[in-house]
Amino acid sequence: MTMASTITETQDWDAASRAVAGAYFPHTLTDLSPNGAMKLSMRTVDLGPVTLGRLGWGADVSIECDYPDAYEINIPLSGSLESCSQGDTVLSRPGQATVFRADEPTLITRWSGDCSVLGVKFDSAYLEQEADRILGSDLRPGLHLPSQIDLTEAPGHSWFRLVRSLTAQLREPADLLANRVVGPQLAGAITSAFVLAVTPDEEVRGGAPDRESSSECSTDSTTTRPAPGRQPTWPSWRVPASAGCRKGFASTSGAASECLLDIRLSRADADLRALEPGVTVSEVAARWGFTHAGRFSAAYRRRYGKSPSELIRF
Repeated sequence: MTMASTITETQDWDAASRAVAGAYFPHTLTDLSPNGAMKLSMRTVDLGPVTLGRLGWGADVSIECDYPDAYEINIPLSGSLESCSQGDTVLSRPGQATVFRADEPTLITRWSGDCSVLGVKFDSAYLEQEADRILGSDLRPGLHLPSQIDLTEAPGHSWFRLVRSLTAQLREPADLLANRVVGPQLAGAITSAFVLAVTPDEEVRGGAPDRESSSECSTDSTTTRPAPGRQPTWPSWRVPASAGCRKGFASTSGAASECLLDIRLSRADADLRALEPGVTVSEVAARWGFTHAGRFSAAYRRRYGKSPSELIRF
């Protein structure tokens, strides 16, 4: 699986358009600025089926795009983002997210010059497959998302904190995020959390109550099929995954650093248990981003109850 992180800074309109198209979608870009001056700043990481990034144009622009085979969630961190799709106008500011649906032509009528966006791109097949798995039955075709998401309240805020923390690490090439082992796990966490974030807590007509799980997230759900002839919408006719799972995400995944630490420790532990002759603990630690041997040892002991040296001694 090919993954990469990119950093793009340019004042050239053509180069900027090509860079954004390469990371996200082909589009038609229109300059709305009074003087034609622009400065694109973009940082992205490709996690396989999910792309994360932060970008701003430094000028008022309009963008027309069809969003082929992917969903896009754009979260203004500053400024405003106004868009129009199928006659509906959506204006998002910080604390809100605009949802661009797969294969649905949409016009961003104004991306303000002071607008910095956190963009999350989901491959449509992957998001739909994960929604099927988490929510318990086949929703395809017809994965219908809201046009806008409120990120000021849980669980939307918890998901936002996760992706914001991850993209904050994109100030330099995100080698760890783009790691072929770490990337897919992060993509899964981001996607699962998003599915839960846009699934309403209230029970739906004909549904059963949520089942709490004391130790693991339960993905059990009960569905009520829509009336004949009606197009099912996701997730309006579905009982969501358990509240225990939702609470677990809010409490453990709110800080992305904890998520990354857990992944790195588990991978380091696997390497230590299959340690090759001549390879040191320090080399394994450095392989997974731990540059300080003492801190790695302390973190490992907290997680596994023994030091790395004690593990390989036996």
